Amino acid sequence: MTAPPAVRAGRREWIGLAVLAVPTLLLAVDNSVLYLALPEITADLGSSSTQTLWITDAYGFMIAGFLITMGTLGDRIGRRRLLLLGALAFGLASAAAAYAPSAELLIAARAAMGIAGAAVMPATLSMITDLFRDARQRGMAIAVWTSCFMAGGALGPVLGGLLLEWYWWGAVFLIGVPVMAVVLVLAPVLLPERRVTDAGRLELTSVALSLAAILPVVYGLKELAKDPGLVPVLAIVAGAVAGVAFVRRQCRLAAPLLDVALFGDRAFRGALLVLLAGMAAVGGIYLVTTQYLQLSAGMSALAAGLWLVPGAVATIVGSMVAPLLARRYRPGLVVAAGLAVSAAGFLALVPDVGLGVALVAFSVGMLGTGPLGALGIDLVVGSAPANRAGSASSLAESGGELGIALGVAAFGSLATAVTASSGAVTGAAHADGLVAVAGASALLTAVLAGVSVALLRHVRPTA
Repeated sequence: MTAPPAVRAGRREWIGLAVLAVPTLLLAVDNSVLYLALPEITADLGSSSTQTLWITDAYGFMIAGFLITMGTLGDRIGRRRLLLLGALAFGLASAAAAYAPSAELLIAARAAMGIAGAAVMPATLSMITDLFRDARQRGMAIAVWTSCFMAGGALGPVLGGLLLEWYWWGAVFLIGVPVMAVVLVLAPVLLPERRVTDAGRLELTSVALSLAAILPVVYGLKELAKDPGLVPVLAIVAGAVAGVAFVRRQCRLAAPLLDVALFGDRAFRGALLVLLAGMAAVGGIYLVTTQYLQLSAGMSALAAGLWLVPGAVATIVGSMVAPLLARRYRPGLVVAAGLAVSAAGFLALVPDVGLGVALVAFSVGMLGTGPLGALGIDLVVGSAPANRAGSASSLAESGGELGIALGVAAFGSLATAVTASSGAVTGAAHADGLVAVAGASALLTAVLAGVSVALLRHVRPTA
């Protein structure tokens, strides 16, 4: 018996998607908008080097740590309710950060923004599955969501530079207040509420174990890229031990924080693996290219951000085209083709080329990552039952966050080792670091193209 066709979304649902996309763009902007403001913040608040580090890292740490908890919480209390609570908290924390009178209070405000952002992100993604039941429409909607996230990361330094030309450093935080105010007004009107009635209570021991697993791993990966040593390794080991305890506990609970049974689906675990490793390549090449533009080409942070905009545009193009191709061809093959394009683009960076050619090659490499982001997330979320959409969304985003952190640590360490081996930290040495990372990224994306074919070729086109 043929299943009835899914109800197609109309104008109201697409307007609702805009309400979900705008905070996604903002959260990605907030991850990078701070870079140019740090000198002014340090001078105004008198923050130490350690405090300055935590001003930048507290936001990302809290997002990564609380994604799984918040995704599952949305399934329990309602995804729209979680979105509204997160939007309200993010707006208030943004205002507190803008007017923070000390470095300690700014760090606390940034941590609160990260926790609120962890509530908003899986809520926006899981609600897309509520709005778009048709697989083709859902794929395009997730591509829009992915494009907003990728664009926000590139726009952060540019927007920060423009705001600092006219206003004080707190302006980079205040942009979150009107955006979240719009969400609070429009979400109750345009977005449906959905919750799992039999999900059970939120188990606090599991929450603690999830934080004990994720936070040390993210911290260790970030620190390995800056200063390899024993402490980051011990942090990663401690996180891994807590992760094992977390998984074992979830297997015993009737209402787990994370449904381990999701990994029984071949498409789910295959897409999650490719997504994590692919984001490692993206995080690594993006970091080293940014360093190359500033330390080898001598650009300011704002100029480097502007030069990276074509790469962000290429990623958006790849993200938007991928769902259209997935209607005729198997998604795993589309992802594999994109990763092959990325491998070619990154490989073109290996010879000693000029700045213009390097940025074209970088943009080609980023173009190929678009299908990975759009279709990879769609495969993860689409493979999960509707009542586990929040949990699946948080896993997809956690995989991306951990992948980027892993890429920054591994490829950042590679670039540092190559630069140090040159004997002197010069522009040419940083160019050598880019060449090494580009070669490693090309190899990784080429391997992932084959893995995508092997693990995801059974998924049929959305048409």
